[in-house]
Amino acid sequence: MKYTYLFPLLFLILSNLSLTAQHGNEGPNSPSRTDVDPALEPFYHGVASGDPLSDAVVIWTRVTTDSTLVDVEWQIALDTGMTQVIQQGMVTTDASADYTVKVDVTGLQADTWYYYEFKANDRYSLRGRTRTAPVGDVDSLRFAVVSCASWGHGYFNAYERIVNRNDIHAVIHLGDYIYEYGDGEFGDVREMFPLDETITLSHYRLRHSHYKCDPNLRTLHQQYPMMSVWDDHETANDAWNGGASNHNPAEGEGDWFDRKSAGIQAYHEWMPFRKPDPTNDERIYRRISYGDLVDFHLMDTRLIGRNEQDGTSNNDPNRTMLGQAQFDWLVDGMSNSNAQWQVLCNQTMMAPLEIFGAGINEDQWDGYPAERENLYNAIFANGVENVVVVTGDIHSSWANDLPRSSYDPNTGANSAGVEFVAPSVTSFSLPFEQGATLIQAFNDHIKYVNLEPHGYIILDLNKQRTQADWYYVNTVENPSIVENYGAGYCTDSGTRFLKEATGAAIANPDVIYTQAPPDPRPNPVVGVQEADNMVFFAAHPNPFSNELYIQYFIQETTDLNLKIVDVSGKIVLSRQYSQQTPGLKNIILNSSALSAGTYFVVLQSGKELSQRLLIKAK
Repeated sequence: MKYTYLFPLLFLILSNLSLTAQHGNEGPNSPSRTDVDPALEPFYHGVASGDPLSDAVVIWTRVTTDSTLVDVEWQIALDTGMTQVIQQGMVTTDASADYTVKVDVTGLQADTWYYYEFKANDRYSLRGRTRTAPVGDVDSLRFAVVSCASWGHGYFNAYERIVNRNDIHAVIHLGDYIYEYGDGEFGDVREMFPLDETITLSHYRLRHSHYKCDPNLRTLHQQYPMMSVWDDHETANDAWNGGASNHNPAEGEGDWFDRKSAGIQAYHEWMPFRKPDPTNDERIYRRISYGDLVDFHLMDTRLIGRNEQDGTSNNDPNRTMLGQAQFDWLVDGMSNSNAQWQVLCNQTMMAPLEIFGAGINEDQWDGYPAERENLYNAIFANGVENVVVVTGDIHSSWANDLPRSSYDPNTGANSAGVEFVAPSVTSFSLPFEQGATLIQAFNDHIKYVNLEPHGYIILDLNKQRTQADWYYVNTVENPSIVENYGAGYCTDSGTRFLKEATGAAIANPDVIYTQAPPDPRPNPVVGVQEADNMVFFAAHPNPFSNELYIQYFIQETTDLNLKIVDVSGKIVLSRQYSQQTPGLKNIILNSSALSAGTYFVVLQSGKELSQRLLIKAK
């Protein structure tokens, strides 16, 4: 985020600070906390589901394999034991998709729990559970809302708290699912992989792989479907259509459009969402309906339409965050919806944030005031009611009215809707006790703000009102199961403004999941391979040129040998790494001395050996 500040303390509260550093070596870096369970072979990254419709859901996994091609079977059932299988099939994956698998399973029943699993090389994945959306008359729904999970800043305790609730329909992820910074550049609680900043497709793939080895994130995906959109850090900080503040070609970071394309491709491969336009990889905005109660409008305020940030006083009517096509899609979708609630899943804060009457954050909607006013005008002109915006990005908690001119903070008159801003899962927040008082003194439409704690929102919708409840974890610096209720704010149907809730919303008993989560199918034990101490996750890029990234996991302390062998069997490069301690690690090899051709990259730990076929392009 880039800011022009009139008040220095707000800079400390709201700016997205980062340090610059350079990384890269040929030695394995030390581990960070992950749970790479050998029993999950070859599905070490777990399973996931997303974009639930009333008759369809996307299921996902990734296979770790030495094979060039791998056939993956899938099946979906009505029971945790997988005895009532209703659909099954097989897909083939390879390096072009980074060995990920996505299946859009159709022909399902509405508002139904399903269980699914994958099989490859005679081994089964974890069993995932998912739930389709309802149709028709729907009384109540509950969702968890999350954003901003910086690995470097700590542990994903908020994800674990959501898993253990067992009282939601799905998870809404508002972006910054991953971060692009190199190790140590943005938080130093946990070490990042790869060490370098993510710029190429290989970098982004490795970063997604690293994230999905986190046990709390893996379990979150296993237990609930997710509706996700990207923000800036899935590519680079303060991204817009034609660039980003954290992208500099003069520093060897290459062409922005190549980098953006790489981040988008990795997101498509590693995230369980349905591609809304098969001809356009850049389009992620889409709509998901839950009966007559709510339409979710999942937006992209980053990559497809946003003009470059240019201060908060530029009222050029042509400046846009959405682009005209997405703006028209959004207004048309809200105007023609039959749902009671219109929930806009949005990246950056829509409500104004001003000090002494001036906006302070050009990266938010304050940097695009004309388009925001056009959106508000369209809401009123088309008679759209019950607009609720859910937002991430800012690493703090907010409950806002969306004020037009002549807004009355006492009655809520002339508010276009309401906004609930989720805290970060881990990304930095700066404690400043006077911050909330100062902000609210200049912004009477902001009804609640908490700048410090990390956590998530539970969004509870029914016929009468929509309520957001903030839940906060006590720490992100260590694994913890402690959480606290923060606050609750709601908007009554037909009112367009906020009021404080009397307490946390209580889940409808029909929402609460009472069965035990599904256990994985027991896999056969065949020989010593089942007890592998080393897992070779990936070698990127392929084809490679001057650098090669090796990602692997060590279960127990061991010596590791790495070799690059040409097609004649000659060893052309060899490295030995003594006493490798347990953990997920990577090696960055300088391969510029190798001639163009075909090679095998071989990792050996004791008698265990794994290899990858790679092409040296030049």
